[in-house]
Amino acid sequence: MTDLNTRRLDIDALRTLRAIRQHGGITRAAEALGLTQSAVSHKIKRLEASLDCELLNRRQGAPTFTALGEELLDYAGRILALHDEALLGLTRTEIAGRILLGLTEDTSCSDLARILGRFRRLHPQVTVRTKVRMSLVLRAMLDRGELDAAIVQVFAHEVRPTDIVLFREALHWVKSPGLVLDKDGAIPFLSFDDDCFYRRWALDIGQDGGASLETVFECTSAAGIVAAVNAGLGVALLNERHLRPEMQILSDRFPAPPVLAYVIRRARKARNPALDSLVAGIEAEISRYGGLSLAV
Repeated sequence: MTDLNTRRLDIDALRTLRAIRQHGGITRAAEALGLTQSAVSHKIKRLEASLDCELLNRRQGAPTFTALGEELLDYAGRILALHDEALLGLTRTEIAGRILLGLTEDTSCSDLARILGRFRRLHPQVTVRTKVRMSLVLRAMLDRGELDAAIVQVFAHEVRPTDIVLFREALHWVKSPGLVLDKDGAIPFLSFDDDCFYRRWALDIGQDGGASLETVFECTSAAGIVAAVNAGLGVALLNERHLRPEMQILSDRFPAPPVLAYVIRRARKARNPALDSLVAGIEAEISRYGGLSLAV
């Protein structure tokens, strides 16, 4: 009993541990959190010392987390969710209203769902109606006033002064290692539909290096594109969250794709206190972890 009274799980250390899982390692977690690698390592070592166990594998080629590290990650997710909800619940203001929110597939399939669920519990008088569409479609809906706000992807150089940048992510040309590309012929291209700005860039600027792209597969779902890449059907443009270890990144045959930015973009309407609160909550959550992890 004395041991339990003296040991503590540090909230900040748990956030750091979760960021390592989200971003795939200490280096990327440090970049996302705005910390040095040594600072991240120090937080984890202190946590390990407190628990008297190893949470991360230090052996090359081993999984990132030990069995106990994986077990703690499960607890960490629940502890952090309850901790943050308690803080928000004790400091919330009573608001009511309606929010029309747009999301892309990437963000709807991320832990943003958890953030929206928590917002609903804290603010039961606010109705949030969500529509999931491609980024270009959401941008047009914002311009027409059909949405109050949307979380969309844009190329980094297209960010507006009024956008709230949540995080940035690289875009890559990828293929299956087993797919052999003809040096002179057309390259099979796996594409989202006409409403995808990746596709428009690829078919315009993306062929400037002399490569001729022939669209052989169209799909509105990222999962469909990932499956087609792994099946060796062609080359695709995918953002980092959809890359798989078995995929081969192509860096010398095509022009380097622009960096992506995930932004909250609001419609040009009067201020909405309910929307202000939701946006602030999303922004705070992203700043803690440096991004949105895909739901598993």
